[in-house]
Amino acid sequence: MKLIQTPIRKAAVFVMLTALLVGCDDFGNLNVDPNNPSQVRTELLLTNVQRDISAVSGAVIGNLWVQYMAETQYDDDSRYSTTTFNFNGWYTGALMDLQTIIDLNTDEATSGDALSGGSNNNQIAVARILKAYFFNVITDRWGMLPYSEALQGSANFRPSYDSQEVIYVDLLNELKEAVNQMDTGPGVRGDIIFGGNMTRWAEFANSLRARIALRMADTNRSALAESEFVDAVNSGVISEDVMYPYLGEAANQNPWFARFITRTDYAISDVLANYMKGLEDHRVLRYADPAPDFHTAGEEVTFNNIVGMPYSVENPGDITNSSISFPGAAIRGQDSPLPIITVSELHFAMAEAVERGWMAGSAENHYLAGIEASWNQWDVYDAANFTNYVSNAEVVYDSANWQEKIGTQKWVALFPNGFEAWAEWRRLGFPQLTPHSLPLNASGEIPRRHAYPTSEAQLNKINYDAAVSAQGADTPDTRLWWDVN
Repeated sequence: MKLIQTPIRKAAVFVMLTALLVGCDDFGNLNVDPNNPSQVRTELLLTNVQRDISAVSGAVIGNLWVQYMAETQYDDDSRYSTTTFNFNGWYTGALMDLQTIIDLNTDEATSGDALSGGSNNNQIAVARILKAYFFNVITDRWGMLPYSEALQGSANFRPSYDSQEVIYVDLLNELKEAVNQMDTGPGVRGDIIFGGNMTRWAEFANSLRARIALRMADTNRSALAESEFVDAVNSGVISEDVMYPYLGEAANQNPWFARFITRTDYAISDVLANYMKGLEDHRVLRYADPAPDFHTAGEEVTFNNIVGMPYSVENPGDITNSSISFPGAAIRGQDSPLPIITVSELHFAMAEAVERGWMAGSAENHYLAGIEASWNQWDVYDAANFTNYVSNAEVVYDSANWQEKIGTQKWVALFPNGFEAWAEWRRLGFPQLTPHSLPLNASGEIPRRHAYPTSEAQLNKINYDAAVSAQGADTPDTRLWWDVN
């Protein structure tokens, strides 16, 4: 049967063809899954990255190795049983997310869409600062790392390792350049640490730069360490503590709270508790809860109510929970904040800088300001109690023994920032900690680093072998570049 092309039929065909042609202009939308968007929102990436800071501020292992805490039942970690640690999650998680933020804000094809997260320059600057923060933490754990060739995805599955010296020098440059890159445009969004306040981001970057520079003080880069430290301080460091802000909900709760929901594996160690009690250091009343066997509910908590768990004991499970002190509510409340970097730490750093001749001023004044800032951080400051504490012969400043004085008081003040305390203990050598009497590692000494993940020896062998050869060995006793004391 032959179709007759009537005017009406011709019009209908024209409409159908027009619809198809118009539809072709928007054909790409058919392949867009609204539940799995391909356009990454940088502000969401930033929030996700910042939540990974909790894995540093709330980590366990550093607290055990500097003897802030002791294990109450299974004490393998206190006895240094684990030697190999995996750094891969940092590369595939936070570091890759930060690189993505940088790439999206740098590429002209995506930089416009990325503006929902703040100005392009400010987003790149913050991402660079956080990359420096995370790389500093992990290089201080493992030493040499994939760095300059890292985060290239499928372009390079086997990155070479950079020396810690190279990494440190570049971190200083990254932090300086990041601050200089900031502009007057909108601050970053999705920021749970500083709420998009770029001035505070700059102060944070300068404070990290001072921390990194000081770690280099006794290396072959001491001149650079001095100039960078002084420049960082003069550029403006933090004037209030930087804390990780946990919430009173399971989605972003304090990790110590989570650990104590069903278990009681960690108590304040006798090493820390006895030192602080002997000096009537009121911070210990915040660091620890009273031991139930030595305290009546409802009564004021005193130093006698705080009982540390023996750090080095053959059968920790024989000691009852009621006879020891667990971390206090200020540490393990569901929304209790944990320190990232504090004013106290910066004052101790400046006291050391004065002693090294890097800057003018009074080392003693910065030392005392560091202790006072820590007392304020833990909300225990009282003029009479503070004066009594700093009048102890053990605490009174002595320039001839500044490493011991600063190192010991910094150790007390850094609690419970275990990884930072572990780094400073390795660098300064104080306080003098006695290793566990029943060690499970070969040397019996407190570890100086983490051994590389086994996957590196299997999947990146050539570069792994080169790093091990350059570093000397891949053992917990292998010292890092800056660990010379």
